[in-house]
Amino acid sequence: MATSLAAKHAKGKKLKDVIFVTSGQAQADAKAIGKENVLNGTVGSILNEDGNLVFLKTVKEAYLNLPDADYVGYAPIEGIPEFLEAVQNLCFGNYKPEGYIRDIATAGGTGGVHHLIYNYTDIGDEVLTADWYWGSYKVMCNDCGRTLVTYSLFDDENKFNHVDFQAKVNTLCEKQDNIVMIFNTPGNNPTGYSIPEADWDQILDFLKTKASSGKNIIIGVDVAYIDYSGDKEAVRKFFKKFGNLPKEMLTVVCYSISKGFTMYGQRVGAMIGVSADKDVADEFYEINKMTSRATWSNICRPAMKTVVNLVANEEKYKAYEAERDQYDVLIHERANIFKEEAEECGLPMLPYHGGFFITIPTDSATEICEELKKDHIYVIALANGIRVAACGIPKRQMKGLAGKMFEVMKRLGKL
Repeated sequence: MATSLAAKHAKGKKLKDVIFVTSGQAQADAKAIGKENVLNGTVGSILNEDGNLVFLKTVKEAYLNLPDADYVGYAPIEGIPEFLEAVQNLCFGNYKPEGYIRDIATAGGTGGVHHLIYNYTDIGDEVLTADWYWGSYKVMCNDCGRTLVTYSLFDDENKFNHVDFQAKVNTLCEKQDNIVMIFNTPGNNPTGYSIPEADWDQILDFLKTKASSGKNIIIGVDVAYIDYSGDKEAVRKFFKKFGNLPKEMLTVVCYSISKGFTMYGQRVGAMIGVSADKDVADEFYEINKMTSRATWSNICRPAMKTVVNLVANEEKYKAYEAERDQYDVLIHERANIFKEEAEECGLPMLPYHGGFFITIPTDSATEICEELKKDHIYVIALANGIRVAACGIPKRQMKGLAGKMFEVMKRLGKL
């Protein structure tokens, strides 16, 4: 047996992220035979039509013209006040919910999800999300001593599965007092699905009944892809539904500047708490501020100041929005190419409304992806499907991809 000095809860921990492993393989292949000969549909970052990582010019200009003090100075633990104000407006737009709202700067949207899990569940508790989820949710739960459980996101008609969702919530209510759930919408990773407004009404009406029975309901909403999920106003309307909920219900919106501002590596976001009860909102602020201090202390000042300065300048902010929207259109154009060709050839595909990714459902993802690599096509094998990064595949390479995937699946007998 190998020698270990780790604490009991840490023994045996290992992380092998299939996304970064597969991305590394694609990059090595591109170096060997040329980038133009390799299709890299792995990582969730926007690439332009030349296959280069996008850094929005408006954001780059704002970032590179900060005073020295904003590059090297500490930020407050809770985040720069102007940033926190800006984040609420950026996230909610014209649909800020009524109630007490508090926010804390976090290490990307991921940091907000971490705090949500850590501060609103006890060790041994379960956290609920859909069966199509970002793999890091499970990693965070496991590292915090919690367990991630899932409900089937789609019913037989590829609509939100209220029956299974309610069944899983009811099961959790039999075990624990705090019911924490994570919704990744709009533009779900990995499917691109967005929960429709009518379904939100049904979800919240059901959860209100659980709150009235004595349970604490904590609704986590990961909106990392909101700026690439369709019309700016339409995709934000659902936020209004989180106003004036029972005091036993808390909504926590996890917002990221990684995607909307193309500053992935700066690791900046915010968690925004919405409650009808002032005590609950104030508690949200205090406990998460303390966990920030205990986890990363404070986060990246220059990225926060970049956002602040862009939002404060009306002309520059309009230019930023126009530039970002061009890439929103580009991603949708790429996705539409795939969708149309998938429909033509009969390739199964989950509902896509927006965001960075498209998903093909299959129980043989690893085998199919390994076969695709022989044709220098790199996409991500999930437990129950294949994720294709529409954000990073140029249109010229997206054309024909659905057909190639269909042919491989047909050859392997996996359709």
